[in-house]
Amino acid sequence: MIMTVKIYTTYSCVWCNRAKEFFKQNNVSFQEVNVEYDSEALNEMFEKSGQLGVPVIDVEGKIIVGFDKGALVNALGLNK
Repeated sequence: MIMTVKIYTTYSCVWCNRAKEFFKQNNVSFQEVNVEYDSEALNEMFEKSGQLGVPVIDVEGKIIVGFDKGALVNALGLNK
């Protein structure tokens, strides 16, 4: 099953990089949206999460704020 995963990031976000590495290690394809210079994407992220901090991760409409490995494992259906 292919899941839709979108991660909102900035260039200097360490936790964003860790989340992206987690996705790569688990063969999860994702769309990265950098909100640093994209006010439209920043507004979209804020509407979904109520947060201005990154990462914000959208897994099939389930919003995860920050790099929460346990929440990602559950949302993605990974058995870890």
